[in-house]
Amino acid sequence: MITVGTRQIPVEDTFAEAFEGIYARFIVTADDEQTLHEVAFNINALPSVVIGRVEGGVERWLKEGETPDGRLGLLAQFWGVYDARKHEECLRRFAREISYRIRQGILVKPFTNLFNALESELKIDMMPIVGHCGDGWEWEEERYGRKLIVVPIMVPDFRIERYLCCAKGVMGGNFWYYCTTKQAVLEAGRRALNAISEVRGVVAPFGICSAGSKPETKFPEIGPTTNHPYCPSLKGRLGRESKVPEGVCYIPEIVVNGISLERVKEALRAGIEAAAEVEGVVGISAGNYGGKLGRYRIYLRELLS
Repeated sequence: MITVGTRQIPVEDTFAEAFEGIYARFIVTADDEQTLHEVAFNINALPSVVIGRVEGGVERWLKEGETPDGRLGLLAQFWGVYDARKHEECLRRFAREISYRIRQGILVKPFTNLFNALESELKIDMMPIVGHCGDGWEWEEERYGRKLIVVPIMVPDFRIERYLCCAKGVMGGNFWYYCTTKQAVLEAGRRALNAISEVRGVVAPFGICSAGSKPETKFPEIGPTTNHPYCPSLKGRLGRESKVPEGVCYIPEIVVNGISLERVKEALRAGIEAAAEVEGVVGISAGNYGGKLGRYRIYLRELLS
């Protein structure tokens, strides 16, 4: 038993396994909150690094005066898989994938602008992958102290900074919280996400996630499949193979990506402490693959000591 927040709660002697990824950090502005919420939905829709695409999340909401153009905004991140052995290939794929998300999730929303929010030597030129949506009629201008591409569209116009910076960060930090009630799943998860949102430089792209996976599968064509030893509904069928603790009915997961290992650890600690305060949360654990997936091991007991 470990004291987490104000409660004594079992914390398994295990680690969360995280790995290196690549991310872009950017600001989207709009004229009104509803449009921004629609953009946020699109940014966060279908987290999908697990199937070779990109995933995104909103880091925080910005007030007027916190953005380059003085409008309401949000600070967000897109994430992709990174392999140093395939550096150029990873950059090209990441650029292509985020261009899809920008073109179909942000450009299409009225009166939106997109600005870079990261300093890095790695830069992605938005002209060939987003700017040319103007079909050759696009132009560049200096505004708000930045170099912008203006893409002419039917509700004129979409502006995007010419270069978006990207950098390497840490993906996949996670924790599980064992629950006895549905209410605990939602209340603890929402408290955890609120706490995580207070940590700068991190996102939780899956929110409260119901489906932890494992690397080995009977169906490789569909990618990672359910982590069956931790499925409560299979406990009777699995017998001794089941790893679901007695009395536990739900095992939600929260995943954190961040600009550094230190920020990911800070966010995980904040999330765990917030979740552990809720009645019906009876334990804390984490997902890992025995160190085969990523280079980072975040030991829970050390994190909370």
